[in-house]
Amino acid sequence: MIAVPTVPGLKEAIRNIPDFPKPGILFRDITPVLQNPDLFRSVIDAFEQIYKDRNIDVIAAVESRGFIFAAPLAIRLGAGFVPLRKSGKLPYMTYKVHYALEYGIEALEMHVDAIKPGQRVLIMDDLLATGGTAQAAARLVLQAGGVIDSFAFVIELTDLKGREKLQGYEVITLVQFL
Repeated sequence: MIAVPTVPGLKEAIRNIPDFPKPGILFRDITPVLQNPDLFRSVIDAFEQIYKDRNIDVIAAVESRGFIFAAPLAIRLGAGFVPLRKSGKLPYMTYKVHYALEYGIEALEMHVDAIKPGQRVLIMDDLLATGGTAQAAARLVLQAGGVIDSFAFVIELTDLKGREKLQGYEVITLVQFL
């Protein structure tokens, strides 16, 4: 089990927005973290500390908030950055997977040449909820022949049990909420 660095003030900076994007949902808003350059830097520092010696070749990040954390981390690690996007957003040939959400079916795509067989991949997003999106991201990486190192999230909503869908993989989160 890896020691996850504590990021002072991170949990307190995440804003709660009730009934967004629909009634009954409590949205965890990371924008206050992004507005604070020292806190934002501390989040990237924490992930860098975890991954600096893991020989990550590529960080595959989920649209769109995953991009915010994965891109600066990729630069620091000397790794490539691969955007995983909603259907129809990428201009080149893609792999595509469909997955279920609480409110319907969604699709995630990745360029077919984004990950080379055998590359070590970190999958990253801002939040782990039910795990459906992360599971779809894993399917894309595996379809391309990538080797999944682990999953990294800033926030985990533990009561939604998304970690269970990622069994067999290391899942790293900086803060957890019920």
